[in-house]
Amino acid sequence: MPRDAFQDLLPSPRILLGPGPSMADPRVLRAMASPLLGQFDPEFTAVMDDVMELCRFAFQTANARAFPVPGTGRAGLEAAVASLVEPGERVVVGVSGRFGLLFCEIAERCGAEVVQVEAEWGRIIEPDVIARALARGQTKLVCMVHGETSTGVLQPLTEIARLTRAHDALLVVDAVVTLGGAEVATDAWGLDVVVAGTQKCLSCPSGLAPLTYNARAETALERRRRKVQSNYLDLGQLATYWSPDRFNHHTAPTAMVYGLREALYGVKVEGLKARFERHRLHGDALRAGISALGLTLFGAEPPAYRLPMITPVIVPEGVDELRVRQRLLQDFGIEIGAAFGPLQGKIWRIGTMGYSARRPNVLLCLAALEAVLRREGWCAAPGAGVEAALAYYAAAGDAALETADNLGAGGIGRY
Repeated sequence: MPRDAFQDLLPSPRILLGPGPSMADPRVLRAMASPLLGQFDPEFTAVMDDVMELCRFAFQTANARAFPVPGTGRAGLEAAVASLVEPGERVVVGVSGRFGLLFCEIAERCGAEVVQVEAEWGRIIEPDVIARALARGQTKLVCMVHGETSTGVLQPLTEIARLTRAHDALLVVDAVVTLGGAEVATDAWGLDVVVAGTQKCLSCPSGLAPLTYNARAETALERRRRKVQSNYLDLGQLATYWSPDRFNHHTAPTAMVYGLREALYGVKVEGLKARFERHRLHGDALRAGISALGLTLFGAEPPAYRLPMITPVIVPEGVDELRVRQRLLQDFGIEIGAAFGPLQGKIWRIGTMGYSARRPNVLLCLAALEAVLRREGWCAAPGAGVEAALAYYAAAGDAALETADNLGAGGIGRY
């Protein structure tokens, strides 16, 4: 292509209400535009120290090891499994959606003997089926997805963690969608390794995978020192880089580390309880509006097992799933998500995560969805979705709305 064919890069503004990425917090984008520093500059290593401390806060842990892996959440998951599993070792994986299957693929590529423990997509993995799998043989890891974004299910973990420990195995948890949006009580729940991502409830661009692991996992890592097949994703080497030793492992993505620091600081300023309540508030308001439009939520589990920040909606019969998403994007600048595997073409996934979890976004999404569905022949009472959401907000009370609408500290802005 001739050079004069290029123009300035000006992406269209979007309201990102899919399963990720979410809209980036403005404070994160400002931080990422800061001057670059060398990776061993004292100012930058101080930022690294901040990131580790703030990771501990978000993961609710006192673990010595809490730092980001360079790469998306998938890189963090692969680093955890590849660094802990030797070929031939047994790995039990809970599968009730796309990202349980991803755990299986990663473990298989590491040469593990993978045992899938399955549940219907849209349901949780029951602890008793994990117990039966553990009883059948010595197991190195149990891998569980805390928030299955493909189905909107929130997996309870405390009993599975107890079972895992009783069988002298390690529990590795995918918390990519939940960190910063729902409780991830690493220490209280007894989780050994927890991996997250930046582009979901943390409202930072994708590119880093915060994780933490405890002393039990550290002992297993020590046994595998210099035996991990991947150099780049070797948690032992990465941990030494994110330590006072500053082992020269890779050149840190400085701007991304700035962004993660500000994203995590935003979590701390807002406070975990308030942040979790905000995600629940806006998700529930959206779901009230969806129901008022005559649409059906996917999944049979009770509300306690539903992700607060992901709303899966069944596509009505006779409605073109793809065309609805295209019209939302073209006419309203709103992005919602499609589905994977057996749910492809059958559900939409609407995300209210991080900076995207705001009242104006919920109301605009409902109004836009009503208008687009009407063109598809699906009719609801005019304004029913918006009215139901407004009623839900009113019932939540002034205190909840004030907390969710105006954080009022640290220049974070309005949610």
